[in-house]
Amino acid sequence: MRNFAREQQAEYSHGHDRPLGGYLKVMGTYAGLVGGLAGLTWARRKRLPARIEPWDVALIAIATHKLSRVLSKDSVASPLRAAFTRYEGVSGPAELAEDVRVGGVGKSIGELLTCPFCLAQWFATGFGFGLVLAPRATRLIASIMAARAASDYLQFAYAAAQRFAEKD
Repeated sequence: MRNFAREQQAEYSHGHDRPLGGYLKVMGTYAGLVGGLAGLTWARRKRLPARIEPWDVALIAIATHKLSRVLSKDSVASPLRAAFTRYEGVSGPAELAEDVRVGGVGKSIGELLTCPFCLAQWFATGFGFGLVLAPRATRLIASIMAARAASDYLQFAYAAAQRFAEKD
C-alpha cells in the first residue's frame, strides 16, 4: 500500500513538492473536528435548525471572510504562522506576503495557514456549529468580525476619497 501511495504521489507531483500525505492528515484533522462537533451536538441534544436564516448566512459569510484573512494575512497573526512560513514582504494594505518554508505535514499546515480560501472552510464550519451549540456567542463573534470587515472597506473608501480630493 505504501509503495502504491508513493507511486501515486510521484506521478501526481511531477517533481514538485506536493505533500499529499500531509494534505490527508490536514483533511483527517478537519474530518475529526467535524465529527467531534457533530458528537457534541448530539450529546447536548441540540437540534439542527430546519433552516438557517439569510441574515445568519450573510453574517457568517462576512465573518468567515474577515477571520480567514486575519489569520492568513495580518501582521499581528504572523506569530501563529511563523513556524511554517518566511516573511517575504507586504502584499497589500495591512497584509503580509509569506512563503511556506517547511516540508511534509508542516508544508500542508503552512499552506493552510497562508490561504484565506482554505481557512474559510474551517471557520465557516466553526460558525455553523456555533450557531447550533452557542448561537448568541457565535453571533456576537461573527458580528465583531463583520464590523471589522465593513470598517476595512470604509477605510479603503476614505483613502480613495482622499486621493480623489487631492487631484483637484
